[in-house]
Amino acid sequence: MAGCRRLILAITGASGMLYVPALLQLLAEQQVEVHGIISESGRKVLRFELGWTPEQLPLVSRWFASDDFAAPPASGSALYDAMVVLPCTVGSLAAIAGGYCGNLVHRAADVTLKERRPLLLAVRETPLNRTHLTNMLAAHDAGAILCPPMPSFYTHPKDMDEMARNYAARLCDLLGIAVPAATMSRWQGI
Repeated sequence: MAGCRRLILAITGASGMLYVPALLQLLAEQQVEVHGIISESGRKVLRFELGWTPEQLPLVSRWFASDDFAAPPASGSALYDAMVVLPCTVGSLAAIAGGYCGNLVHRAADVTLKERRPLLLAVRETPLNRTHLTNMLAAHDAGAILCPPMPSFYTHPKDMDEMARNYAARLCDLLGIAVPAATMSRWQGI
């Protein structure tokens, strides 16, 4: 997907908030406009893990309330290029897989799928039960890309920030957003 210039970032209440600023930084470096939606549980986990409010997250140009079904992400005519749910709870996964639009995160994901635009789900849960796996398969079959936040340790990250940046760069790869070669360690073989 060349030319991703505007996307939706949805933040739900799973652990893994350290990946969010890393992704936002890479998107800003590539001049990608980001509009955000955050669930109530996402607000709580963001505060707990990073000590931040959504408004303190850098580089989100516009926020929408999770209960605002009149917001632009609720319609395919708003022309977002893609959507990322990072981190994605298994509850959000279930809603998206089942086509249930209980909030703007779910509705925006549903719109993204119906418009056949890239939807990345960074599902964060372990261990996985059969229902989780079934929902992952249903989301995949609907067109979503499942990319759980699993760090690449073969890159020998020196700290958690580098680990998060490497994962965020992988999300950019999946979105067709080119990041500079120095941004991430890529497998070169042994």
